[in-house]
Amino acid sequence: MREVQGNRSWVMLTVVFLCMLATLLGSSGASSQPRPRVRVITFAGGFNLPIWVALEKGFFARQGVDVELTYTPGSVFQMTRLIAGEFDIAHTAIDNVIAYDEGQGEVRVEGQPDLIAFMGGDNGFLRLVVVPSVRSYADLRGKELSVDALTTGYAFVLRRMLELRGLREGEYQLVSVGGVLQRWEALRQGKHAGTLLITPFDLIARRAGFRVLDHAVDVLERYQGLVGATRRSWARDHAEELVAYIRGYLAGLAWLYDPVNREEGSSLLARRAGMDPDLAREAFDVLVDPIGGFSPGAAVDLKGVRTVLELRSRYGQPQKFLSQPLRYINLFYYRRAAGAE
Repeated sequence: MREVQGNRSWVMLTVVFLCMLATLLGSSGASSQPRPRVRVITFAGGFNLPIWVALEKGFFARQGVDVELTYTPGSVFQMTRLIAGEFDIAHTAIDNVIAYDEGQGEVRVEGQPDLIAFMGGDNGFLRLVVVPSVRSYADLRGKELSVDALTTGYAFVLRRMLELRGLREGEYQLVSVGGVLQRWEALRQGKHAGTLLITPFDLIARRAGFRVLDHAVDVLERYQGLVGATRRSWARDHAEELVAYIRGYLAGLAWLYDPVNREEGSSLLARRAGMDPDLAREAFDVLVDPIGGFSPGAAVDLKGVRTVLELRSRYGQPQKFLSQPLRYINLFYYRRAAGAE
């Protein structure tokens, strides 16, 4: 009980800090000079809510940058374009950052990928969603399940969940489909028996009669999902833009965690994600839950990163033993944005 109370106290202090941060960051004056453009690529989904808020409330603009947002069809497109310099920032699974940095990506790329995670995001909001006829893990034997890519992203999460629940490799088949929107469409059309979905797609699926069989964090306990990522060279050469982007994102996140903004935030989510208002409120409460939602302050969960490294050490090819989370993370720009540097 003491630990629970301590966690809640920490969460409340964090929320208060975020609200203060939103006020401070939101009050920064805009420059009369043309704002530099920051090209951001992300997956479709409700986890973009802090970005949408920062765009609509002008938090990025007040920090002196224009953000151009692009949605990717899958991780291969996202990561290869980020590495090639067609985009500046990606909101992506940290597993993608690690995989390409270690030469274990879904496709080969020229040269050293040079990637870092510069802030956290969430635990992935990962739910194993299956067709109505599947009632247990055992029912998945002999079935096809879809993933984004076979060797990156959340494929290893799904493999570990199946393994811990009694299914061996060879007793099911994984099929590469693409991002969460593509996986949901394939599941909806009955092409596969199950997939990992994220909020709000899991809620949409449940309303459509599909079954949420399990939550990834209930199996793995700690997991670092999305992070903000970029190339080391871009961060070095565009430090001011990166710091400004982080400040705008943090202001959007702080705005979301202010309870007075729940209704407006739900409405924004409904409009941006094309959801009905009731579903948007349900999704908002999942995404902005102080315990299981967006990481307060966009902090990186190092224990969650270690889980990612354990999975990649187990399943990644060529096989490597990976154990150093800070090799793939640089929080210098995050600390500057938060006023700690």
